[in-house]
Amino acid sequence: MSVGFQAVQWNRAKYAYDGVLLVGIVFYLGAFMIVGSWLAPPKNAAEWIDLRIRALGTCAFLMLSLILMIGPLARLDRRFLPLLYNRRHFGVATFFVALAHALSMVQWFYVQDALPSLVTEMTNWPTYGKFIGFPFKTLGLAALFVLLLMASTSHDYWLNLLSPPVWKWLHMAVYVAYGLVVLHVALGIMQTDRHPIIPIMLGSAFACVTVLQLLAGWRERAGDRGRAAGSDGWLVVGPPQSIPDKAARIIAAPHGERIAVFRDGEQIGALTNLCAHQNGPIGEGRIIDGCITCPWHGFQYRLEDGCAPPPFTEKLTTYRVRIKNGLVEVDPRPLPPGTRAAITVPRKTN
Repeated sequence: MSVGFQAVQWNRAKYAYDGVLLVGIVFYLGAFMIVGSWLAPPKNAAEWIDLRIRALGTCAFLMLSLILMIGPLARLDRRFLPLLYNRRHFGVATFFVALAHALSMVQWFYVQDALPSLVTEMTNWPTYGKFIGFPFKTLGLAALFVLLLMASTSHDYWLNLLSPPVWKWLHMAVYVAYGLVVLHVALGIMQTDRHPIIPIMLGSAFACVTVLQLLAGWRERAGDRGRAAGSDGWLVVGPPQSIPDKAARIIAAPHGERIAVFRDGEQIGALTNLCAHQNGPIGEGRIIDGCITCPWHGFQYRLEDGCAPPPFTEKLTTYRVRIKNGLVEVDPRPLPPGTRAAITVPRKTN
């Protein structure tokens, strides 16, 4: 965790994550340039720049696709969680690769003394109503702007300033950026280059992202429907032993709010499923060293009251819990963040 706006401390996993990411980018760009120049040797500076544009563009697209795959992969299989921990680094790196792609495009026009034609192309308003000849570069610039907005607000300062819900909705714009990039490719290079590798790459990446998102959503569909409440409004979770020790069962209230019901031995507590850091799914985490630990970035909270241990000050919304007829029940009406609400399960019902 971090105090104030200081960055979360670096560790071996973070260095390895960023190291692999950097090596992967350099390897892809280098391999693309080498293979591309071997298959079709560039004859002048403009063609070398064009090759670099393609290398950077495809790299940025694949990176953005991978970013959108990491979330559902982590929800489908916990072994992918390490990829999720520093996804913000992945996003910032994607922005810089996309920026290099855009700057290379400007350089291509500059080398050919054609910058005025670039401006003319992007301000030729009648062409925006066409499919063939659409000024696709504006779509790429729009996507770049979205990535810039996300990269510039990736620090926890902005997370705290905007509040986690607003920050999370802002960063959901990654889907808008992805759609713009797909259109940028479909209305751009695919209109002039008929090589099958381009639609294959575009279609495969888009299909993978879509299928993984649908699978992850389908898996959580039953829980999102919410549980029927009793006459007094309390939700039935199940027997205490149905809640895995040092882990949680996630239930949904009739209004759709997700609640994480944790058990730590004989103690059971219910908290919001949204981590105070980035609204991560705290219910997918575990109790480590006596504290609920978010699987995204390791933020921790006490089970009994949802408060982060000192010196940290984050607090989670809690919910009342009771045992009735041997079953754990949760009141879906939230308590103020930091309210003590956990109970100790009598041994005869455990």
